[in-house]
Amino acid sequence: QVQLVESGGGLVQPGGSLRLSCAASGNTFRLYFMAWYRQAPGKQRELVAQITSGGTTTYADFVKGRFTISRDNAKNTVYLQMNSLNTEDTAVYYCNVLLPSGGYWGQGTQVTVSS
Repeated sequence: QVQLVESGGGLVQPGGSLRLSCAASGNTFRLYFMAWYRQAPGKQRELVAQITSGGTTTYADFVKGRFTISRDNAKNTVYLQMNSLNTEDTAVYYCNVLLPSGGYWGQGTQVTVSS
C-alpha cells in the first residue's frame, strides 16, 4: 500500500499561480505512474495531468500550456505547477498512483480561485 499526502492548495486570485506537492511513501517511487485529478463541486473527478516513471507527461486539454507536472524521485514527490489560474480551476485536487496492486489516492487539497 502507498500513502500519498498532498499540500500546497489555497486561495489565489485569477491569473495567479500555485504549486501542489504530493509526497509518496515507498522505496520504489521512481517506478510509479503518477497523476493529478481534480473534482469541482457537483462534478465528476477528472484527470488533469499524468507522468510516467520515465518522465513522459500528458495533460488534459483544459490545462495545456498553463499547468506542468513534474517529479523528484529523490524526494518521492510529484508536483503540479499551476499558472494563469481561473475560477474554473477551483476544485479539490487529488494525487493518484497506479500500481499493479491497484490505484491509491491522497486526501486531496483544496484550490480556490477567486477575487
